[in-house]
Amino acid sequence: MTDQHEAMPADPGPGGADGPRVGRARAAAGVLGRAVRSTLPGRSDPRAEPAGPGRVEPAGSGRVERSVPEATVARLAVYLRVLTALAEQGVVTVSSEELATVAGVNSANLRKDLSHLGSYGTRGVGYEVAVLVERIAGTLGLTRHRAVALIGIGNLGHALAGYGGFATRGFHIAALLDADRGRVGERIAGLTVRHIDDLPDVVREHDVAIGVIATPAQAAQEVCDQLVACGVTSILNFAPTVLAVPDGVDVRKVDLAIELQILSFHEQRKLRPMVARGGGVAAALSGPTLEGVG
Repeated sequence: MTDQHEAMPADPGPGGADGPRVGRARAAAGVLGRAVRSTLPGRSDPRAEPAGPGRVEPAGSGRVERSVPEATVARLAVYLRVLTALAEQGVVTVSSEELATVAGVNSANLRKDLSHLGSYGTRGVGYEVAVLVERIAGTLGLTRHRAVALIGIGNLGHALAGYGGFATRGFHIAALLDADRGRVGERIAGLTVRHIDDLPDVVREHDVAIGVIATPAQAAQEVCDQLVACGVTSILNFAPTVLAVPDGVDVRKVDLAIELQILSFHEQRKLRPMVARGGGVAAALSGPTLEGVG
């Protein structure tokens, strides 16, 4: 069974005026950028053998493939989002310090990440935004759109299906599926919900590269097995469960409850300075008082 990585949301905001469901969809767009890595050949030369896991090749380089760490792949998706926004604003070049600040990393890590692409920038000038966008997009396999099948059309599934940001990041939702026959035929974002039994036809018709599971936990493993049986080897899992998959299948897991628990840990750590300053353990643990309660 391959390792399943906790996918850190690329956009931590609450989703703006559209609410938290769209916020989750935005986070998923960043995760998809990392999930697609497993569908890529390792070299731009079509005669080359496929690369092993964890290896990618800069677009059009023709050089021996470079090994790119998993953490770097995750950050590349963030850099691409920032660079795309800069390009839309007409920015031509950007320094490593400027890019690192906006991306939320230190400049030394950023330069090391970009060195895996063979791109070191120009001293005193920085990086050409357009070139870097093309290089990162090629490395992440976003030079063509990837078809995605979304299974599970509950509240989260609706939000994911209706989110337009996927298309700008190299993905399109090609099909919506659900086991509930009462949902079959429903129209969402221009697509008609199909029954899960149609999955083999959907994968074949749309050349599906990635499966997204947004089902309840108890149904997720069966859906995963069906995706694998259809030849889908990249899966993004929103269900709160660990999936068992064979070798060669990559799974990214998004668990919002775990992310909240991690934030809770950091909140707890913030209480310690209060105790050190003399606030006392009781004051640190009591928390804010709610009016009208007690």
